[in-house]
Amino acid sequence: MVYQPPVGARDLFPLDVAQKRWIEDRLQQVFHSWGYHRIITSTLERLDTLMAGGAVERSTVLQLQDREDEALGLRPELTASIARAAATRMAGVAYPQRLYYNANVFRRASRGDFKRQQEFYQAGVELLGVGGVGADAEVLLLLADCITNLGLTGWSLVLGDAGLTRSLLSTFPDSQREHVRRAIAHLNRMQLETLPLSPELKARALFLLDLRGRPEDVLQQVSSLDLDSAQRATVNTLKASIELLQASFASEHRIAPALVLDLSLIQTFDYYTGIVFEAISSHGSGQRILAQGGRYDQLLGLYHPQGLTAPGIGFTFNIEDLHQVLLPTQQLPQDTPPIDWLVVPIANAYAAAFAYAQTIRDATPSIRVEVELSGETRADAVRATARDRSIRQIAWISADAEPELESLTD
Repeated sequence: MVYQPPVGARDLFPLDVAQKRWIEDRLQQVFHSWGYHRIITSTLERLDTLMAGGAVERSTVLQLQDREDEALGLRPELTASIARAAATRMAGVAYPQRLYYNANVFRRASRGDFKRQQEFYQAGVELLGVGGVGADAEVLLLLADCITNLGLTGWSLVLGDAGLTRSLLSTFPDSQREHVRRAIAHLNRMQLETLPLSPELKARALFLLDLRGRPEDVLQQVSSLDLDSAQRATVNTLKASIELLQASFASEHRIAPALVLDLSLIQTFDYYTGIVFEAISSHGSGQRILAQGGRYDQLLGLYHPQGLTAPGIGFTFNIEDLHQVLLPTQQLPQDTPPIDWLVVPIANAYAAAFAYAQTIRDATPSIRVEVELSGETRADAVRATARDRSIRQIAWISADAEPELESLTD
């Protein structure tokens, strides 16, 4: 029998890990510079926690059953878990809270899709307890700084507004509204055209589907609709957010991405209430989503014992997608980190060899030191092995003599 990881999972080998760490370290540098602190939440959640208020779709959750017959699930994303922790375990902590994470998540593959990945690695931020255009701009500028720190250019920032889109969908009958929403979310024009809608509603659905482009043009299009006062206020807030973002890109000397306003943008998770966004790379073969997120001003209230809520906004990077985009740039490590020293015990002087190796490590904690364990002490053979593995320093250790140090050259 050949043992393999479960379907949808995979092993990461040392070079994979080195490249993954390279990405995570550069993201973490930016998170720290903006004042964000790491949070680690449980990989397991109660299923009712994940399901609260429809925050997460049950079909996406890999479910477990514990011995107490309590339904558990592996987290399919981090935002709901962080909202739960913030509203319960962190209750009373002063806002705003700037939090970041770096963790794995799990999503059930669709029925019949036996090859789709089910375990993912993500890194992202959550800004809790503050709303308004300033908070929206902070998160979007932080996102841009992360992408710049990864050395990526030529990307687009696609903006939408979940609350406005949801409001514009309210004119559709209850029996068809979810079908319209899903068709728009998946850009499925054919499905929209086959739905049993009146000509007026069908035209409106297709109008919403195509409501994307330059922010100024889309805002003008949506303003031409018969909007109520709340909808018009949302449009004005969205306009202010885009203007602040454009001004910040210009004044802070950042490399500004192409901005696209897309009011058909609907995220998979249904807890977003305001601005939603995606960072999209167009390098290589086709487009790839680098990051996505949005504002969720009601989510924390789902988990608070008294239902008290607080605003929140955040985004997540999919590390696997970043990895695929970065591979052709040659920025990622091409080899695992080299070993700096090889300590060779002569005549089985292992105690002395281990002691000397530790002396090197103590002097310079970042140094990588190995002890030769095969018993090979022939100088030519040891040197050949060291050169093959790019080791440049050898320490020959005897039990009763001073170490002999040797530097290898090509």
